[in-house]
Amino acid sequence: MKALTAAEMREVDRLTTERFGVPSHQLMEAAGKSVTEVFLEEYGHRNSEPPGRVAVLCGKGNNGGDGFVVARHMKDEAEQVSVYLFAKPDELRGDAARNFARWREQSGSVTVVESEADWEKAWGEVSGADVIIDALLGTGVRGPATGLIAQAIEDVSRLSRNATAARPGWIVAVDTPSGLPSDGEAATGPVMHAHWTLTFTAPKLGQLISAHAGCCGQLVVRNIGSPAALIEEIGKGKVRWAGADEFAGLPLLRAADAHKGSYGHVLIVAGSLGKSGAAVLAGEAALRGGAGLTTIAVPEPVLPIIAGSQPEYMTESLPATSAGTFAASALKSGCFAEVARNKTVLAVGPGVGQHPKTQEFIRGIVAKTDLPIVLDADGLNAFAGHGDLLAKRKSPHLVVTPHPGEMARLVKCTTAEVQRDRVRSAVAAAKKWNAHVALKGFHTVLASPTGAVFVNTTGNPALAKGGSGDVLTGLLAAMIAQFGTHDLLRAVALGVYLHGRAADLLSEQSEPTGILAGEVAQAIPYARRKLLEELQARG
Repeated sequence: MKALTAAEMREVDRLTTERFGVPSHQLMEAAGKSVTEVFLEEYGHRNSEPPGRVAVLCGKGNNGGDGFVVARHMKDEAEQVSVYLFAKPDELRGDAARNFARWREQSGSVTVVESEADWEKAWGEVSGADVIIDALLGTGVRGPATGLIAQAIEDVSRLSRNATAARPGWIVAVDTPSGLPSDGEAATGPVMHAHWTLTFTAPKLGQLISAHAGCCGQLVVRNIGSPAALIEEIGKGKVRWAGADEFAGLPLLRAADAHKGSYGHVLIVAGSLGKSGAAVLAGEAALRGGAGLTTIAVPEPVLPIIAGSQPEYMTESLPATSAGTFAASALKSGCFAEVARNKTVLAVGPGVGQHPKTQEFIRGIVAKTDLPIVLDADGLNAFAGHGDLLAKRKSPHLVVTPHPGEMARLVKCTTAEVQRDRVRSAVAAAKKWNAHVALKGFHTVLASPTGAVFVNTTGNPALAKGGSGDVLTGLLAAMIAQFGTHDLLRAVALGVYLHGRAADLLSEQSEPTGILAGEVAQAIPYARRKLLEELQARG
């Protein structure tokens, strides 16, 4: 799905009404109702009791109108729902005024906030709420938040320690966190820090790639009535959101007569003394990700550890340095060529270390193999300061998965420069190296040599742990083994999506801080099943 700018979103809304006959008040009703439904579903995953006190902060525009609809639908579900209107009621217009009236008809509580004294009095109630619904400013607002709305944003974010404190447990942004620019530019005023953002129709560019995109927390996109074809027609940008619909055309179900040879043979070159776990994790992810066969090649001293870790692995040993890492002689002697024979895809890097002879070995196999390559971790570090060498290779297909620090070392700049414009950084590298780039981090950016871009939003802080990258490496290799290289960017995007989705599923049942990378690997099949169920439910 294309990401939209604010102007493109307004045009989609206008044409939805004019061309397809969906009234604007119906869109607003669907928007507010969807926020309530998604919130209650997610709340129910973590709580056995209904929501307690809910504070709905509303501005005077359509975003506030959405908030009135949320309040109305939440009224029978929560212990107490209170609306705080940052405007005079007679300033409301159109659908917002209509839904305000409907809220009042239900005897809904409204506190009008017109002055600092009003807000100071209301803050005593808002600060004690269990749930805060942010419907102050929508996607169409230009310029920074100011005045009382800016004060409210700052106070809520201070109270929640930017959505990291235990209370309030839920800050839910309606369509977008108030103050976040929609078109990707940096915010010049305060931005609400939300735990969840429920946006409508399509993600907005700023929610995916801006420096303040983290204020969205978990981003959820819901269709409220606009046809998907209209989004494709109106959206003119190159950035696409890697949502479930992007994978509907892949053969996700297996044929009844399939066999292990149907889904490729992954070769993983990984591990060293002291870092054998990286090879184990990458191998498990390849297996759980659906590869038909998985072979792990390791330095000779590490072989017993890997061979005994998982019965489904096939293992190969290669010559080692005195430090227990891969030796350059593994390439020169022809040992590696024999191991790589009849494999489908090569994954290189997890836990291999940075011994000079090992780096020589890594650079050699990347240059000489004709297999599709997934290069990560210390495999990337072998090219630090020499990123240009990545383009000088035999294989037509290379996938690199740097985190921002690794990318900075590859292109000889600072991490801050990479992060300043993640899309530009990924696209420039993809074109320069004729490679597919997965620039990891919050909202991983995926870029192809043609300039096509996906942004992934699955995942959570459960992935902020050693081993997560090793799992992703094995999983990406499994995707290529199964789906080939014909639509390589989409296959890579699917791997990144499933990696994050697995962590999301685990976090529904456990606090993210204690989730292990190995558990993420084990949850990959369940993430794939959830994807299938979602696609099948859409019809």
